[in-house]
Amino acid sequence: MTGEHAWRTAYRHPVPWDSDYPPLSMPALFDAAAARHADRPAIDFLGRRYSYAELADGVRRVATGLAALGYGKGDRIGLFLPNVPHYLAAYHGALRLGATVVNFSPLYSVEELCHQVEDSGTRVLFTVSASALLPTALKVLEKSGLERLVVGSVAGVLPPAKSIAYRLFKRAETMPRPDDPRVLAFSQLIANDGALSPPTIDPQHDIALIQYTGGTTGVPKGAMLTHANVSANARQVAQLDPHPEAGDRILGVLPLFHVFANTCVMNRTIVTGGEMVLLPRFDAAQALATITRTKPTSLPGVPTMYQALLDHPKLAQTDFASLRVCISGGAPLNAELKTRWEAATHSMLIEGYGLSESTGVLTTNPYEGGQKAGTIGQPLPATRLRLVDKEDATLPAPDGQPGEIVALGPQIMAGYWNRPDADETTFAVDAEGRKWLRTGDVGTIDDDGFIAIVDRLKDMISVGGFKVFPSQIEAILYHHEAVREALVIGLPDPYRGEVPRAYVTLNEGMDAEGAALAAWLNPQLGKHERVDRVVVRATMPKTMIGKLSRKDLIAEIKAEMENPPITPA
Repeated sequence: MTGEHAWRTAYRHPVPWDSDYPPLSMPALFDAAAARHADRPAIDFLGRRYSYAELADGVRRVATGLAALGYGKGDRIGLFLPNVPHYLAAYHGALRLGATVVNFSPLYSVEELCHQVEDSGTRVLFTVSASALLPTALKVLEKSGLERLVVGSVAGVLPPAKSIAYRLFKRAETMPRPDDPRVLAFSQLIANDGALSPPTIDPQHDIALIQYTGGTTGVPKGAMLTHANVSANARQVAQLDPHPEAGDRILGVLPLFHVFANTCVMNRTIVTGGEMVLLPRFDAAQALATITRTKPTSLPGVPTMYQALLDHPKLAQTDFASLRVCISGGAPLNAELKTRWEAATHSMLIEGYGLSESTGVLTTNPYEGGQKAGTIGQPLPATRLRLVDKEDATLPAPDGQPGEIVALGPQIMAGYWNRPDADETTFAVDAEGRKWLRTGDVGTIDDDGFIAIVDRLKDMISVGGFKVFPSQIEAILYHHEAVREALVIGLPDPYRGEVPRAYVTLNEGMDAEGAALAAWLNPQLGKHERVDRVVVRATMPKTMIGKLSRKDLIAEIKAEMENPPITPA
């Protein structure tokens, strides 16, 4: 890395690079914000608004209700929820109890969810009565060690008129809560006085959040994020805004179960006393109408989301005057997309970067004072990044050469849940004994401290900001009687960033078409994991010792895409 001290003079964020973030528990962070901003709106959910005082009351009641059921400090509480008010009450209620939150993606299959329940030891799972979620949650309850479901009603948190319409005209989208003693209504859980005396929390050691990620391999692991990690990253991101006095209303359409939104939509907004305008899922027309209705000041998203908004016919009818800054993360931001968005909305589109292992955010381009296109910006306050040798992380990268990006800061995870064996490959320990997180991404750092990613060591595929693990898809393919070998790689996609594609060879004497294999495979995958094609090949590239070579396959496909065969006239 170009000397760390050399670029500090070019540091462009509004707070000093060497700012300090004393360890703080999440209940302390939340309580302070709720006390300061009790009368301010905290949530706008499809037109129904909740103040900080109302949210705080819900948080206390969730904690008290869970305690009455016998749950307490250290227990894992799962959230299988869209962006609804229940999410915030359950998240901060569990943390107030001293429990650990585990985020569960609604995109996962039953088998993936069961694995995550068993691996984390989750005892309670919060969900809602939507037909897209509750049937799956009930299957997980039957097939795993999960003890209890807490089921909320979306209609119950809507404005009165919308609530009635929802019940009358959208019954097909909800289902009744079954008569099962293990299934409890959210309204029953919070039917208490909220008078729990919370336990003492050690911010530096107690785990606030287990966020599942692929890390630098294809095996999902739970990143252990302490209270100090989560509260620090929330404060770091909140301080990036050079004009905090200008008001803070954020459009929360990114899913809160994703670490990006967990930090950049929810927790940083609580720090500022801002308002979260929540949408339960991304729909371009609804998002555009909500921008006009609520006049948000910021909009975090992934590149595919901005592309969908630009492509929607109602873009021209949308009032973007309130938007000051939009934050892009989760996948590389195309320069053309950035230019188009800024021209259409007259708001800045800022690219940042982070991982689940870093609580969401490590770097971002400055809101003001000059960005550098094609970079992921500069490190956040109190965050150090450097480059190490791609083959040996104990050595610095050669002068002038790209290297693996490693990071140190208050937001870096404690490690992986139940995986102390992974520390050796996850962290690079320096001479002072400090553990630098290995990101698996290869980059360069210029004299001004701007980082550009040029390659990645990981096999993970980024689909619309979600990580897809090729090994999981390959494992399912091997269950098909015709499949002999399987490799899944990510290919460029103009909308989603990347799309998974599977390549297989067949067992001798077997015959199967790629389309039929794809039709068999995709229903077994989460929506973001589904392949665009299964390609049947005669052979698969291998290493000298006979191991399937993903690297060589990617090189072959890339060469074919760059030099397609000439079809005779």
